[in-house]
Amino acid sequence: MKIGIITFPGSNRERDAAWITREILGYPTRILWHTETDIADCDILILPGGFSYGDYLRCGAIARFAPIMPQVAEHARRGKLVLGVCNGFQILTEAGLLPGALVRNRGLKFICDWVHLRIERTDNPWTHLYSPGEVIQVPIAHGEGNYYADPETLTALEANGQVIFRYVTANAGVTDAANPNGSLNNIAGVISCAGNVLGLMPHLENASDPALGLTGGLRLFKGLLPTLV
Repeated sequence: MKIGIITFPGSNRERDAAWITREILGYPTRILWHTETDIADCDILILPGGFSYGDYLRCGAIARFAPIMPQVAEHARRGKLVLGVCNGFQILTEAGLLPGALVRNRGLKFICDWVHLRIERTDNPWTHLYSPGEVIQVPIAHGEGNYYADPETLTALEANGQVIFRYVTANAGVTDAANPNGSLNNIAGVISCAGNVLGLMPHLENASDPALGLTGGLRLFKGLLPTLV
């Protein structure tokens, strides 16, 4: 029983994720190269941040055709957990495993900063160790993190409770000033209809090591334990 972290050419956060899963929490963890097709031993897949294939065309547009991606889709279809962080989120939308798309930040600049996230739901495998409405502080680092969906999809996402993280102020207010990239409805992360696929732009893995002072992201990874045992 283990976690598989998929590395594409240009990925740069796979070892950050592995540090949390393997070194901090002690989960069995395997780094997977994008050409691998045998991932049957992995119970949870993580698509980390970075610049897969140099972010040519659109972020994640080439990575969706990697040899491993049909296996990721089958993994998700079987109800197993898939997490995409930053570039991983972009790949999951390009592959059709999550709705919507990530486009250029409204300021057309790369953003590296701290943001506040509000936990919108806790009745799922990802955020069940948080409290509903809880606000955590985590870092972001992206140039194309502006979440977009057509009006019908956006309405369905909200109605179905698929928005799981939202950019807010420190006091949980949903404001334009708290929205770093222009994402519709301040959306920072969404889950699939089945709830087993999660994509988010903020780097919770970089707010999970007590040595760094902020651990708001750690409970997401701790919450995976019931799936692994």
